[in-house]
Amino acid sequence: MEINLTRENTLDPWACFSRDIDDIWLEIGFGGGEHLAWQAKTYPRIGFVGCEPFLNGIVKLLSRIRSMELENVRLYRDDARLLIARLPANIIGRAFILFPDPWPKLRHHKRRLISEGVLGSLAEVLRDEAEVRIATDDPSYLEWILWHFQRHPEFEWQASVPNDWRSSPHDWPPTRYEKKANAAGRKCTFLTYRRCRRL
Repeated sequence: MEINLTRENTLDPWACFSRDIDDIWLEIGFGGGEHLAWQAKTYPRIGFVGCEPFLNGIVKLLSRIRSMELENVRLYRDDARLLIARLPANIIGRAFILFPDPWPKLRHHKRRLISEGVLGSLAEVLRDEAEVRIATDDPSYLEWILWHFQRHPEFEWQASVPNDWRSSPHDWPPTRYEKKANAAGRKCTFLTYRRCRRL
């Protein structure tokens, strides 16, 4: 159930699953785990790796895993950047970053997950044409996300009409963060990027 990093240079995520799976998807910061559990139930042939450093979220997801009898979820209880750095290249089929902490104070912007370094590492482990799905309700962080992805040559934004970022994909259940934002009158933005094909 839990992924532990060893002294090895790379981690083989396929070896973390006890049964046959077709692909591996990664959720960074799964919060209460409602989105990850729903995805795992909906796609039983996908192996899901969820990263979350906070104990409350881990406990909530473990409860969902037990009640929903999910066998295709593995947890990493630390900073996702440490795990991504140990994954082999070209292995993740989809990544989710839902409502990451915006660190709104200017002096804390360096703590934001979306950064040049993280996008470079993520691009390395994603398979060609893999999706990255991101959501935020913070206008400042939205600008930050768009700016960083626009500058990165290995990602292409998949939006063609406004509804593409105003509405979540059909297979995206609402999270408690999304419900909280909507209740407070904050607009949520849903971004989908695709990892460009390697030359």
